[in-house]
Amino acid sequence: MDGEGHGASGSRRGGERIVKNGSRVQQQLMAVALCCLVSSSTLAQTAPARQQQQTTPDAATSSQQQTPPPDAPSSVATPAPQQATIAQQAQQAQQVGPVGQQAPFHVELPHSHNPLSPYMPSNVPPVNLTNSPRLQSLVRDGKLYLSLHDAIALAIENNLDLAYFRYNFPTAQADILRTKAGGQANGVNTAIAQGTQGGFSSSGVGSGGGGSSSGVTAAGAGGLVTSTLGGGAPISSFDPHLSVVGLVDHTTLVQANKSQYGVPILKQNTIEVESSYSQAFSLGTNFTVTDFGFRQTTNSIYNILSPQLTTNFNLTINQPLLQGFGLATNQRFMHIAKKNLELTDLGFRAQVIATITQVQNIYWDLVSAYQDAQIKERSLAYANETLSDDQKQLELQNIPAMQVMKDQAAVATAEGDLTVARATLRLNELLIKNALTKSIDDPALAEMPVVPLDLTGTSDPKAEEPIDQLITEAEKNRPDVAEDQIAMQIAQNNLKTIKNELLPRLSLYGQFIGEGIGGLPNPVCSQNIDCTTTLPTDFAGAFTNTFNYSSPEYQVGFSLDITLRNRVAKADQFRAVLDYRQKELTFEQQKKQILLDVRNSQYALQQAQARVTAAQKARDLAQKTFDISKQEQKLGAMSAYDTLASEQALAVAESALVVAQTAYEKAKVDIDRATGFTLDRTAVSIDDAKSGVVTHMQP
Repeated sequence: MDGEGHGASGSRRGGERIVKNGSRVQQQLMAVALCCLVSSSTLAQTAPARQQQQTTPDAATSSQQQTPPPDAPSSVATPAPQQATIAQQAQQAQQVGPVGQQAPFHVELPHSHNPLSPYMPSNVPPVNLTNSPRLQSLVRDGKLYLSLHDAIALAIENNLDLAYFRYNFPTAQADILRTKAGGQANGVNTAIAQGTQGGFSSSGVGSGGGGSSSGVTAAGAGGLVTSTLGGGAPISSFDPHLSVVGLVDHTTLVQANKSQYGVPILKQNTIEVESSYSQAFSLGTNFTVTDFGFRQTTNSIYNILSPQLTTNFNLTINQPLLQGFGLATNQRFMHIAKKNLELTDLGFRAQVIATITQVQNIYWDLVSAYQDAQIKERSLAYANETLSDDQKQLELQNIPAMQVMKDQAAVATAEGDLTVARATLRLNELLIKNALTKSIDDPALAEMPVVPLDLTGTSDPKAEEPIDQLITEAEKNRPDVAEDQIAMQIAQNNLKTIKNELLPRLSLYGQFIGEGIGGLPNPVCSQNIDCTTTLPTDFAGAFTNTFNYSSPEYQVGFSLDITLRNRVAKADQFRAVLDYRQKELTFEQQKKQILLDVRNSQYALQQAQARVTAAQKARDLAQKTFDISKQEQKLGAMSAYDTLASEQALAVAESALVVAQTAYEKAKVDIDRATGFTLDRTAVSIDDAKSGVVTHMQP
């Protein structure tokens, strides 16, 4: 229509068109101002947390003349409102009332004065799968507010790996009780339990916590290959042994003639009781006491006594002189069991270090996921605000529709990123709840959000120490070093005791035998023989004669038993030496592994610190770029989509900074593990860890 009007009367309507165009421009400016006013009002209500006061003087002047675009989410480095909220949450967590305590872990060896108790089965209290009261004290408004200190305390009280390892202490004590009786040591598995998922560092929990230590083998970890550990001469039981045998017998025997017993059918009634007591001692000495009682009646006419009473006492003492002689040989399993108890104590210390290290890593993964989800939420909010503003601009026909389509694509991408971030957060929440609880069968607990209160860790003094000092501390503090030293001691003792098996079996013994006979005269005794007797007529008299040396027997002798060629014992002794040489190499390899582990942890810490510095600079540059983009957008030199792209780059930089900070915190955790400083740094009491109740830990 303008073209037609211009053809008809161009000169006449030219001025009117200029007036109308001017009026249209004025209307558009008023609409833009109204739109900006609405956006400014919306922004004033939402008060975004990411805006930093880094504007230039020109930008500040321009901001007074124009309404600014929507602000980006707050940065990770300086989230002032966010930090204030976390501080309030931490303060509320400290205002929680006193935490109730659960019953400490206590399983002791059965002990009773009841003489029948050794022959009755013993029970162990059932497993307690109730979470400690500390967990419920940290729940507020349906959320679990968790600091790193709380996470470590909950792990000590509830982690199933620690609960599993605590049973190794009574197991080791039961092994000592078994070996005190001369039994073979069954061993205790001191390998680190790793049933908890998540949080394993790249350097490996096992290598730092002693899981690959040779001490595990010394403690009887078991396997298909039979070890020569504990080899040597057989050991008799040190527990006394009592045996009683009694019988009543009636015998009828048809005789070929009367020449032997004087009767065609011999009839005998016998009552017999035999008791014996034996015991062995640590020197190899053993003795046996046997007492025999016999009463027999018969119809034979040639027996002077009927009933005939017989008692017999036999004392035998035996002392090995070569194989089987000495305390070292006969108490070797007891020494191994006591060393195993020391290994169990060190293994538990390694388990606590491994569990705390794992929980710390899981916690920092949770912090990373928590912060990343917040970054994605703020990025999505900014994308939605930009889309809303551009849709209004599109209605005013100030921007092309393509701009809105780009904004919609950015919103869709941000929504996808947020979905992934929230799923990652839920996974890390589940992992830390799994590590800090005995049971998560409660649906409310399983779905409960976890809010980390400590977003950054404290400084680590190990970061500035020289490597030589770190290695020295590691060799002093790490439990696997002490485990290997004990393993070498066990192997050295094994070399000494297994040599005894090579010796012949030479024993010296002494024996005393006393016997007493008594009874009543046989009423059917033949007249052809003298049936008179002066023997006692009752058991008391016969028993007295057993010990009055009326008919003693003394015997002293020796026993020599030599195995020709002796190949089995020789092979066992030679293999024990080979095993010892292998343990020497393993011990040296472990020392080298500690050196590499400490150096690797220090390198990882330095690299992580450098990555944090680089990521911080990148985030700062991204923040400045975003601020400049906003100012240029205010001046009309840059579109809203360009500013949105700058905000997306800032979000990526912030996520990268979060990842770098998480890696740095985990590197500090790992160097504490590598140097054996974890318990000191976290103020964990090993006694609390053994009992499963935290009483000494300070935040």
